[in-house]
Amino acid sequence: MVDGEESFGAVLRGLRTRGRLTMEELSEASGVSVRAIGDMERGRSRVPQRRTVVALAEGLALADGDREALLAMVRAARQAPASAGTGALVPPRVVADFTGRGHELARLREASERARSGEEVAVWVVSGPPGCGKTTLVLKAAADLAETFPDGSFVVDLQGVDGPEGTDEALLKLLKSLGVSDRRLAQEDQQGRAGLLRALLGDRRCLVVLDNARDERQVRALLPAGGRSLVLVTSRRPLTGLEDVDRLALSAMAQDEAVELLRRILGEERADAEADAVARVAELCGRLPLALRVAANSLTARSGWTVGHLVRRLADEERRLGALAAGDVRVEAAFELSYRQLTHEAARMLRLLSLVPAPDMTTAYGAALTATDVFEAEDVMEELVEAGLLQATFTGRYRLHDLIRLFGRDRLSREEGPGERESADDRLRAWLLETAVVAGHWYRPGYGRPQATWRGLVPLETADEARAWLQSEAPAWLDALREAARKGEHTRVVETASAMEWFCDLWVHWGHWPEVFRLAGEAAAALDDPYLRAFHLNCHSWALNSCEQRYREAVERAEEALDHARRAQDVHQQVSALVHAASGHRQLGEAQSAADRSLAAIRLSEEAGHYAVWPQAVRLYGSSLRLLGRAEESLTQHLRVMSFLDAPDCPVSGHVADIFRAHATQALGLDHAALGQWRQAVDHYRSARIQSKRIGIGHREAEQLIHLGEALVELGETEEARSCLLQALALGDAADDKELRAAQDLLDTLPAE
Repeated sequence: MVDGEESFGAVLRGLRTRGRLTMEELSEASGVSVRAIGDMERGRSRVPQRRTVVALAEGLALADGDREALLAMVRAARQAPASAGTGALVPPRVVADFTGRGHELARLREASERARSGEEVAVWVVSGPPGCGKTTLVLKAAADLAETFPDGSFVVDLQGVDGPEGTDEALLKLLKSLGVSDRRLAQEDQQGRAGLLRALLGDRRCLVVLDNARDERQVRALLPAGGRSLVLVTSRRPLTGLEDVDRLALSAMAQDEAVELLRRILGEERADAEADAVARVAELCGRLPLALRVAANSLTARSGWTVGHLVRRLADEERRLGALAAGDVRVEAAFELSYRQLTHEAARMLRLLSLVPAPDMTTAYGAALTATDVFEAEDVMEELVEAGLLQATFTGRYRLHDLIRLFGRDRLSREEGPGERESADDRLRAWLLETAVVAGHWYRPGYGRPQATWRGLVPLETADEARAWLQSEAPAWLDALREAARKGEHTRVVETASAMEWFCDLWVHWGHWPEVFRLAGEAAAALDDPYLRAFHLNCHSWALNSCEQRYREAVERAEEALDHARRAQDVHQQVSALVHAASGHRQLGEAQSAADRSLAAIRLSEEAGHYAVWPQAVRLYGSSLRLLGRAEESLTQHLRVMSFLDAPDCPVSGHVADIFRAHATQALGLDHAALGQWRQAVDHYRSARIQSKRIGIGHREAEQLIHLGEALVELGETEEARSCLLQALALGDAADDKELRAAQDLLDTLPAE
C-alpha cells in the first residue's frame, strides 16, 4: 500500500520498482515523459497535476486503493505551503546562471549584424582549452540571437575530442534539418552535399553552431561561401588553416567573474560568509567554468561541508593534478572531485560508459558493460547524473560529455586490470550485435518473435520495438560491426548483416547499408564460404541499387554473386543474383537485358521448384515487358504473382509476402495505366498505398500517390487528384526530389480551385 509518510517521489519509485518497470517502460505505458518521471522521483519537480497522477496510476496498473491513496497524497501536497527552495526546473543546455563574457558576447552580436546585412561571410571560430566554456558561450549567443535568424538555428556536435563525427555525417544532419530529402542526399557524394549546404546557407538566414571541431578538414565542407547566415565553430584549436574566418580565443575567466559564478551557484549568503575561501576555490579551479561548476555543485550537494573544507581538498596538488599535463590538468581536477565522491559501483560505471561508441545511451548500455540488469544500471547511472558526470535527457537517454568520457577512459586504464577494458568492450559489442540480430530477425522468414529462452536487456516483443531499437541504436551497433570486422570476427559480422536482409527495405535511406553489406562480403570472403559470399554480394548489389543509385556497380556485384552462388550450388542465391542484375539493368534503361535476366531467374526457380524469390523475378520480368511496349503481357505476369501469393499453400508468407504483394499491386496499376484502363489503375494504386503504409515502406507512398493523381486526372476527378498530389508533397523527406517535382508540376497544371 502507499505510505502516507513518504514523499511522492519515493512512493512513485517504490511502485515502479514493485511493478518491475524501468522509467522508459512506465513512460510508454502512461504517456508521461521519462524526464518528468525522473524529476518526480528525485523530488526536483513540483507536485504533479491530477491528470499526470491518473496517467501514472494507469501505467502502473494500480489497484483502486493504491490509486486513491496516491491521489490523496498529491491533493495534500498541493494544499501545503510551498517551501522557500522551490523553483522551476532548468531545461538542459540552458545555463540560467551564465556569468561574464560580456565582451565576447558583444563581438558575436556584432558578427550577427554583419551577417544579416550581407557585409561579409560570418564564420567565427571560438577556440580555447577544454573546460573554458566555449560551448556554453556559443549556445548562450545562439539563444540570444536566434530570433534574428528566421530560417532556423542548428547545433551539430562534431565530437572532435574523442572519436569525431565524420564531415559527411555532419553534412547529412544539417541538410536534413534544412529540409533536404533522404533520396536527394543519397544521390550526392560528399562534394555534392557540401555544395548543396553552401547554396542553402547562402540563400537563407540561418545560425549554425558546429561544436567540438577537431581540425580544419572536419569543418571546411560545412562552411558557407557567402550569404547572410552566421556559423559559430568551437574547437580546442584555433583552426588557423581556415581562410576568411574571424577568431575568438577563450581562456580562463577573470577572477571576479569566476567568483561571481561561484556565488550564483552557491547562493550569495553562503558564499559571502567565506569570501576568501570562495576566491581561493576559483584560483584552485584555474578559473575554468566547467571546473568551477563541478566544484560548486559538490558544495551545494553537501550542506555540511564548508568552503574552506573544499579548499583544503583542492589544495592537495598530488591528487588534483593527477597524471594530466598542461591545460587539461585543471579540468581533470574538477572531474576528480566528483569522481572521488562516487560509490564503487558508480565510479566503475563511469569508467565503463566511456567505452560507449555513440553520443548517447540508455540504461541497457550500462547493464551490458557491467553485466548487471537494467534496474541496477539505472540506479547507478542516476547517481552519476546527480554527481553531474552524466547528463539525463528528456528522451530518457544519457549523455557523457566528451571530456568526461576521456577522463573515464583514463581512470579505466589506471584502475582496472589489463584485460578489463578489452572484456568490457567485448561485452558491449556482443550485446549490441546480438540484439541487432534478434531485432533484425523479426523481418526474416522463419524467425519473428525472439525465442522464449532469449533474455535481452531491451524489449523486442513486437516488430515495431525491433525497428525502433535498430534505428535509435544504429550509431552504436554499426560501430560495433566495424570493430568486429577490424578484429576479424567474421562469423559475427556475416550473422549481423544477414539479419538485416529484409529489415533494410524498411529503412532504405539510412545511408550505411552499402557499408554494412560490403563489410559482410569481405568477412564472407575471409571465411571462403561461397554461399555467404553470394548472399552478401547480393545484398551489396541491392544496397548499391536502392540506396546509392550506383546501378552499374550493382549489376557487377550481382554478376559476382551469381558466380559464387553457382560454386555453392545454391538456387536461391543464383535466382537472387539474376534478379538484382535485372533490377540494375532496368534502372539503367536496358529493358531487354532486364527482361533476359529476370526470365532466366524465373526459369531457374521453376526448374528447381524453389519459389522464395520467384515473385520478384516475375514482377521484374513484367515491368521489363511493359518498358518494351508489351503491357498486356506485363499485366499477365503480375496477375501470376498475385495468384501465387493468394494460393493457400504459398511458400512465401509474413513480412516478405506483404512486400511482394504491395510491389505487385503497384505494378498492376502501372500496367492498367499503360493500357489506358484508368479506373482499374486507380483501384490498384490505392490498394498499393494502403499496403505500403501498413507495412512501413513509406518511401513508396509518394510514387504511388503521384501515379494515383495522374490516373485521377485522366478520369477528370481533379479535386481528388489535387488532394493526392498535396499528400505526396507533404511526405517531404520520405520522397525523392524528382517525385516531389513531378507532383508539383502536375499540381501546377490543374485548374485553380
